[in-house]
Amino acid sequence: MSVRRIGWFVAVGTTAAAVHLATVVALVRWGGWAPAVANVLGWLVAFVCSFLGHHHTTFRDANAPMGRAARRFFAVSALGFAANQLAYVLLLELSGLRYDIALALVLVGIAVMTYLLGRRWAFQPAGS
Repeated sequence: MSVRRIGWFVAVGTTAAAVHLATVVALVRWGGWAPAVANVLGWLVAFVCSFLGHHHTTFRDANAPMGRAARRFFAVSALGFAANQLAYVLLLELSGLRYDIALALVLVGIAVMTYLLGRRWAFQPAGS
């Protein structure tokens, strides 16, 4: 693990998490959406930000083919989102936390899994 790669991962991940959170807050606050439903669209919007950022910066040196990397990273992201949604719904139901605080906690918790699966599988060079 290089410090530079970790730095890019944190920068891209923070940006994608901010996009995710901002989308959910906007949909709930101004659109009247239920937080758990808004979270689905928030994830989809953030996925695009995350994939493009990681492909062009974090894992750029892997030279992974974009189409394959996109499919694999979508699988990684979907797995992360499934864990995110489960944890988020449980926190909303059981913790009494505000929806935005609960989501922020969950987003931070999913980041490590995303890095490891991205590095070890999604952005592997062709032939891997």
